[in-house]
Amino acid sequence: MKDPLAKQILCSLGTFLLTAGVFSLTLIQPQPARSMPPFARKYGLPCSSCHEAWPKLNSFGQNFRDNGYQLNNERDSPIYQNPSYVPIAMRSTPNWHFESTNRVANDAVPGDATSGLIEGPVNTSGFDLTSIDILTAGTLEKNITFLLVPSINTDGTVALESVWTRFDNLLGSRWLNVKMGRMELDIPLSEKRILTLSNVGGQYLLYHFAPPGDITNDFTMGENQLGIEVMGHSRDSHTRYAVSFNSSENGNIGLPRGRSYDGYLHVSQAFLIPKLGLQRVGAYGYLGQAPTYYLTNAGVPIPGSGRGARSFYRTGAYATIYVERFDVTGIFQHAEDSAYFGTNTPGNLPLPAGARNPIWNGGTVEAHYTYSPQMIFIGRYETERMQQQALASYASDLGNADSWTAGYRWYPFMSSRSGVALHNEVSTIRYRGTAPVSGRDVRSTSVFLGVDFAW
Repeated sequence: MKDPLAKQILCSLGTFLLTAGVFSLTLIQPQPARSMPPFARKYGLPCSSCHEAWPKLNSFGQNFRDNGYQLNNERDSPIYQNPSYVPIAMRSTPNWHFESTNRVANDAVPGDATSGLIEGPVNTSGFDLTSIDILTAGTLEKNITFLLVPSINTDGTVALESVWTRFDNLLGSRWLNVKMGRMELDIPLSEKRILTLSNVGGQYLLYHFAPPGDITNDFTMGENQLGIEVMGHSRDSHTRYAVSFNSSENGNIGLPRGRSYDGYLHVSQAFLIPKLGLQRVGAYGYLGQAPTYYLTNAGVPIPGSGRGARSFYRTGAYATIYVERFDVTGIFQHAEDSAYFGTNTPGNLPLPAGARNPIWNGGTVEAHYTYSPQMIFIGRYETERMQQQALASYASDLGNADSWTAGYRWYPFMSSRSGVALHNEVSTIRYRGTAPVSGRDVRSTSVFLGVDFAW
């Protein structure tokens, strides 16, 4: 390795990971871990009742959430709770991280914008903080559920990550529950409960990938959406469905785009295989639209005036397989955007000659090995492949992506008041032919060492 700084960082990292791993394994004992607040304080359940490894839900935790955070006992309603109980939790992750991108466009002479562009690597590392999430959730009354998650960003601003109210068991049926607000879609792998946290690995490529040239449509399935959801489930949540009707805003508050709507459907079925675990298969589809241009005032777009809406869709199928402590989820997704998005063309102008709808296919395989309630190992591979480029002049593999993530989380303790996880992770992603000057591949890598805590 020619770069002495990178060699020193990687050597230090290797020593730290090895030491932490050995230290973790020597301290792990099969002892009961307790649940995360605030529900642990309310029901007094152990952590393993709802979580395989916080924040990953097991089948009971899925059923508890489907039932509107209710166990259908006397503790569900707030009037039966201790007045001192406050359903609030806070989460943040102090961390050290290393970031590297191999080809970044920069001025040939630093500070001189007229000197032309060259490419070079950019590496950085240091201690940092994530945002602070404040979570409060529970029941307002029997069969009326709420969730409120303000997030304090690292720049001091506050965002409403999630805000919703749900009416459960309408007409006395678990098959009819209605939720309204800003919420996560009912997707196969929850990005809000993701077990990886680095800049590269902290989101699913499957939900965020965009084809070359497609900068108008910024829809991402992993983002919380604004709308209404109708969902239902069997008694044990083995059979589930969810239907959503959302504003075409990608979760942005204040209707900055206009007046169009999207639809989403997800169905799944689980079945138990003795001695192996609960297996689940499912399918989903999202049909949406987004504006391609806005009315302007002195050249400035007028908020809410989106025009020239064009459509896009995402469809997928998946399976989650358990073999005792090992589980793996595989997802295949097919996606297509309008040629207006793919060529960044306003809907009131003609398309470039030969323009086509960009079409691509993606796959995600994520595996976990739960050594104990205090230790989980994580591995993930994701790939995106262009089936049809928006312009024939593009190389057939332009923008194709591959991502690898590996890490582990060790929980020294979990109590009904607080919990902490030592989180170590390495993640890398490569995009084909997207270097801004040379047109070569671009690779970004993240190394993340953090202390993920909640109170």
